[in-house]
Amino acid sequence: MRSFASDNNSGVHPLVMDALLSANLDHAVGYGDDKWTVEATAKIKETFTAECEPFFVFNGTGSNIIALQLLTRPFNSILCAETAHIYVDECGGPVKSTGCQIRPIATTDGKLTPDLIKPYLHGFGDQHHSQPGIIYLSQSTELGTVYSVDELQAITSLAHQHGMYVHMDGARIANACASLNVSLRQLTVNCGIDILSFGGTKNGLMMGECVVVFNPALKQEALFIRKQSAQLASKMRYLSCQFTAYLTDNLWLKNAVHANSMANRLYLALKAYPEIHFTQKVESNQLFLTAPRAIIDKLLESYFFYFWNEEKNEIRLVTSFDTTQQDIDDFLALYHKLS
Repeated sequence: MRSFASDNNSGVHPLVMDALLSANLDHAVGYGDDKWTVEATAKIKETFTAECEPFFVFNGTGSNIIALQLLTRPFNSILCAETAHIYVDECGGPVKSTGCQIRPIATTDGKLTPDLIKPYLHGFGDQHHSQPGIIYLSQSTELGTVYSVDELQAITSLAHQHGMYVHMDGARIANACASLNVSLRQLTVNCGIDILSFGGTKNGLMMGECVVVFNPALKQEALFIRKQSAQLASKMRYLSCQFTAYLTDNLWLKNAVHANSMANRLYLALKAYPEIHFTQKVESNQLFLTAPRAIIDKLLESYFFYFWNEEKNEIRLVTSFDTTQQDIDDFLALYHKLS
């Protein structure tokens, strides 16, 4: 069964698989003291900035937890959109690991703005209140929307004025770059982001993420936080080698451009149906829409996808690097038959 449920359901890009097979030859020193990790580290520094420090980890939740632990003390609060992954989908892991209070902020599109954030910037220096310490952003957001460079710069400027940090969850940052036609550096370093959870699992990698530390004050403790968080891989080369392949010849961008284009192809066809209503702008590789329940139930017999809000018959469709035009055409043909 082909899936529109999540880009996590897609396979591994052949070039990434080749990198894994190449790293599987002979023995190598563990815990990152290997040539593949050295190469990947250089590639990430070349992509973002020579001053950054990458830390390879197993998964997205782990990368977020490490980043937030580096940025916080237990008396801090973490500000995020109410749809944020750390608030909705990580089983309280960030709270357990940091001891911090998470303050969700209501948004219509999954995006924070300075005006939405400002009401939460109070109580500084008051021992009775959690101290606002972090602004967490998802790029792309959980609703498929994308922060522009100007929007990010406005948020980081506000945060830094108040002595706060900004953490970007970049599980789908490649899709955001493809949407905006900007580089990874332009969307992070140039915007004043302090730390990035750099994801690739949703865009062609087998496993693994990378915590990229931009703020030099945060680098020293990262090694120890990663180890304490059970995110230090003994056979590190299998995580790191993927990022070298991912960042070579813009594979990361080619994959994301394809996923976004497949989403746009699906969007352009579905919006012609009067019974379909899109609940969010289609800016990356995720579509949020409502449709008649009878049609949704029939589609689910042939395709796997999730309800976003079952009471409203709102579903989410996600395309990926290996979604084909035939996948889109077959889905549309079935929808047309059922409508």
